[in-house]
Amino acid sequence: MATKQRGRPRSFDRETALEQALRQFWEHGYEATSVADLTREMGIGAPSLYAAFGDKRTLFEEVLVRYASSYGAFGGRALAEEPTARGAMERILREAVDSFTEPGLPHGCLVIHAATNCTTPEVEQTLREQRNANVATFAARIQQGIDAGEIAAGVDAGDLARYVGAVFQGLSQQSRDGATRENLQVVVDLAMRAWPEA
Repeated sequence: MATKQRGRPRSFDRETALEQALRQFWEHGYEATSVADLTREMGIGAPSLYAAFGDKRTLFEEVLVRYASSYGAFGGRALAEEPTARGAMERILREAVDSFTEPGLPHGCLVIHAATNCTTPEVEQTLREQRNANVATFAARIQQGIDAGEIAAGVDAGDLARYVGAVFQGLSQQSRDGATRENLQVVVDLAMRAWPEA
Protein backbone atom coordinates (compact mmCIF):
# COMPACT_ATOMS: atom_id res chain seq x y z
CA MET A 1 0.00 0.00 0.00
CA ALA A 2 1.43 3.37 -1.04
CA THR A 3 1.88 5.99 1.67
CA LYS A 4 0.82 9.55 1.07
CA GLN A 5 3.49 12.24 1.15
CA ARG A 6 2.78 14.76 3.87
CA GLY A 7 2.59 18.46 3.19
CA ARG A 8 2.39 20.24 -0.10
CA PRO A 9 4.57 19.00 -2.95
CA ARG A 10 7.58 21.12 -3.82
CA SER A 11 6.64 23.81 -6.31
CA PHE A 12 10.16 24.48 -7.58
CA ASP A 13 12.90 22.60 -9.37
CA ARG A 14 15.57 21.72 -6.82
CA GLU A 15 18.43 21.56 -9.33
CA THR A 16 17.57 24.96 -10.79
CA ALA A 17 17.33 26.45 -7.30
CA LEU A 18 20.70 24.93 -6.37
CA GLU A 19 22.30 26.43 -9.47
CA GLN A 20 20.85 29.84 -8.60
CA ALA A 21 22.26 29.55 -5.07
CA LEU A 22 25.63 28.58 -6.52
CA ARG A 23 25.70 31.69 -8.71
CA GLN A 24 24.75 33.89 -5.74
CA PHE A 25 27.53 32.52 -3.51
CA TRP A 26 30.00 32.64 -6.42
CA GLU A 27 29.24 36.28 -7.17
CA HIS A 28 29.03 37.62 -3.61
CA GLY A 29 30.91 35.17 -1.40
CA TYR A 30 29.55 33.25 1.57
CA GLU A 31 29.32 35.96 4.20
CA ALA A 32 27.81 38.66 1.98
CA THR A 33 25.07 36.33 0.73
CA SER A 34 22.06 36.42 3.05
CA VAL A 35 19.19 33.97 3.26
CA ALA A 36 16.99 36.77 1.89
CA ASP A 37 19.35 37.09 -1.13
CA LEU A 38 19.16 33.34 -1.67
CA THR A 39 15.38 33.06 -1.44
CA ARG A 40 14.94 36.04 -3.78
CA GLU A 41 17.36 34.60 -6.34
CA MET A 42 15.98 31.08 -6.02
CA GLY A 43 12.37 32.27 -6.17
CA ILE A 44 11.34 30.39 -3.01
CA GLY A 45 10.42 31.28 0.55
CA ALA A 46 12.69 30.69 3.52
CA PRO A 47 10.62 27.70 4.74
CA SER A 48 11.08 26.01 1.35
CA LEU A 49 14.82 26.71 1.41
CA TYR A 50 15.18 25.19 4.89
CA ALA A 51 13.00 22.21 3.98
CA ALA A 52 14.89 21.46 0.76
CA PHE A 53 18.45 22.38 1.68
CA GLY A 54 18.74 22.88 5.43
CA ASP A 55 20.37 26.06 6.70
CA LYS A 56 22.61 28.44 4.75
CA ARG A 57 25.81 26.56 5.65
CA THR A 58 24.37 23.19 4.62
CA LEU A 59 23.20 24.71 1.34
CA PHE A 60 26.68 26.15 0.77
CA GLU A 61 28.29 22.76 1.36
CA GLU A 62 26.02 21.28 -1.32
CA VAL A 63 26.91 24.20 -3.61
CA LEU A 64 30.63 23.40 -3.16
CA VAL A 65 30.06 19.80 -4.22
CA ARG A 66 28.10 20.92 -7.28
CA TYR A 67 30.76 23.50 -8.20
CA ALA A 68 33.57 20.93 -7.91
CA SER A 69 31.73 18.49 -10.18
CA SER A 70 30.82 21.09 -12.80
CA TYR A 71 32.60 24.44 -13.15
CA GLY A 72 35.65 23.29 -11.18
CA ALA A 73 35.99 19.84 -12.72
CA PHE A 74 38.63 20.91 -15.26
CA GLY A 75 41.42 20.35 -12.72
CA GLY A 76 40.63 16.70 -12.17
CA ARG A 77 40.35 16.10 -15.91
CA ALA A 78 43.77 17.69 -16.52
CA LEU A 79 45.38 15.59 -13.80
CA ALA A 80 43.84 12.41 -15.19
CA GLU A 81 44.46 13.07 -18.88
CA GLU A 82 47.82 14.84 -19.19
CA PRO A 83 50.84 12.52 -19.40
CA THR A 84 53.27 14.89 -17.64
CA ALA A 85 53.11 16.93 -14.46
CA ARG A 86 54.05 20.06 -16.40
CA GLY A 87 51.31 19.43 -18.93
CA ALA A 88 48.76 18.87 -16.17
CA MET A 89 49.71 22.03 -14.24
CA GLU A 90 49.79 24.19 -17.37
CA ARG A 91 46.44 22.86 -18.53
CA ILE A 92 44.92 23.53 -15.08
CA LEU A 93 46.11 27.14 -15.19
CA ARG A 94 45.00 27.72 -18.79
CA GLU A 95 41.59 26.18 -18.24
CA ALA A 96 41.26 28.16 -15.01
CA VAL A 97 41.72 31.33 -17.06
CA ASP A 98 38.96 30.20 -19.43
CA SER A 99 36.66 29.32 -16.53
CA PHE A 100 37.40 32.47 -14.54
CA THR A 101 36.62 34.74 -17.49
CA GLU A 102 33.66 32.85 -19.00
CA PRO A 103 31.03 35.34 -20.21
CA GLY A 104 27.75 35.06 -18.33
CA LEU A 105 29.34 33.56 -15.21
CA PRO A 106 30.77 35.24 -12.11
CA HIS A 107 34.50 35.76 -12.53
CA GLY A 108 37.10 33.90 -10.52
CA CYS A 109 36.86 30.75 -8.43
CA LEU A 110 33.96 30.24 -6.04
CA VAL A 111 36.16 28.45 -3.47
CA ILE A 112 38.62 31.34 -3.40
CA HIS A 113 36.12 34.18 -3.58
CA ALA A 114 33.71 32.71 -1.03
CA ALA A 115 36.45 32.94 1.61
CA THR A 116 36.73 36.72 1.27
CA ASN A 117 35.72 38.36 4.55
CA CYS A 118 34.34 35.04 5.79
CA THR A 119 33.76 35.16 9.55
CA THR A 120 32.06 31.79 9.94
CA PRO A 121 34.82 29.52 11.28
CA GLU A 122 33.34 26.27 9.98
CA VAL A 123 32.96 27.63 6.45
CA GLU A 124 36.39 29.25 6.55
CA GLN A 125 37.87 25.90 7.62
CA THR A 126 36.01 23.99 4.89
CA LEU A 127 37.30 26.36 2.20
CA ARG A 128 40.86 26.27 3.59
CA GLU A 129 40.82 22.49 3.64
CA GLN A 130 39.59 22.38 0.04
CA ARG A 131 42.34 24.76 -1.15
CA ASN A 132 44.98 22.81 0.79
CA ALA A 133 43.67 19.54 -0.65
CA ASN A 134 44.08 20.97 -4.15
CA VAL A 135 47.69 21.91 -3.42
CA ALA A 136 48.33 18.45 -1.96
CA THR A 137 46.92 16.90 -5.14
CA PHE A 138 49.21 19.12 -7.23
CA ALA A 139 52.17 18.06 -5.06
CA ALA A 140 51.40 14.36 -5.53
CA ARG A 141 51.27 14.77 -9.32
CA ILE A 142 54.46 16.84 -9.32
CA GLN A 143 56.19 14.18 -7.19
CA GLN A 144 55.25 11.62 -9.85
CA GLY A 145 56.96 13.89 -12.38
CA ILE A 146 60.08 14.10 -10.22
CA ASP A 147 60.12 10.32 -9.77
CA ALA A 148 59.72 9.86 -13.55
CA GLY A 149 62.69 12.15 -14.23
CA GLU A 150 60.73 14.86 -16.05
CA ILE A 151 61.45 17.38 -13.27
CA ALA A 152 64.85 17.92 -11.66
CA ALA A 153 65.42 15.62 -8.68
CA GLY A 154 66.26 18.51 -6.33
CA VAL A 155 62.86 20.19 -6.73
CA ASP A 156 60.56 20.10 -3.71
CA ALA A 157 57.14 18.94 -4.91
CA GLY A 158 55.34 20.81 -2.12
CA ASP A 159 57.06 24.10 -2.93
CA LEU A 160 56.27 23.82 -6.64
CA ALA A 161 52.66 22.87 -5.86
CA ARG A 162 52.29 25.95 -3.64
CA TYR A 163 53.67 28.05 -6.50
CA VAL A 164 51.03 26.65 -8.87
CA GLY A 165 48.37 27.21 -6.19
CA ALA A 166 49.49 30.82 -5.71
CA VAL A 167 49.32 31.49 -9.46
CA PHE A 168 45.88 29.84 -9.59
CA GLN A 169 44.58 32.00 -6.73
CA GLY A 170 46.10 35.10 -8.28
CA LEU A 171 44.39 34.37 -11.60
CA SER A 172 41.08 34.15 -9.76
CA GLN A 173 41.51 37.51 -8.05
CA GLN A 174 42.87 39.23 -11.15
CA SER A 175 39.86 38.05 -13.17
CA ARG A 176 37.54 39.58 -10.58
CA ASP A 177 39.56 42.79 -10.79
CA GLY A 178 38.92 43.05 -14.52
CA ALA A 179 41.90 41.31 -16.15
CA THR A 180 40.94 39.86 -19.53
CA ARG A 181 41.42 36.29 -20.72
CA GLU A 182 44.32 37.50 -22.85
CA ASN A 183 45.95 39.28 -19.89
CA LEU A 184 45.72 36.15 -17.78
CA GLN A 185 47.03 33.79 -20.47
CA VAL A 186 50.16 35.96 -20.55
CA VAL A 187 50.47 35.44 -16.78
CA VAL A 188 50.32 31.68 -17.36
CA ASP A 189 53.01 32.00 -20.07
CA LEU A 190 55.26 33.79 -17.58
CA ALA A 191 54.49 31.32 -14.80
CA MET A 192 55.37 28.32 -16.95
CA ARG A 193 58.71 29.85 -17.92
CA ALA A 194 59.72 29.24 -14.30
CA TRP A 195 58.89 25.54 -14.52
CA PRO A 196 61.97 23.46 -13.53
CA GLU A 197 62.71 21.02 -16.33
CA ALA A 198 64.84 17.94 -15.77
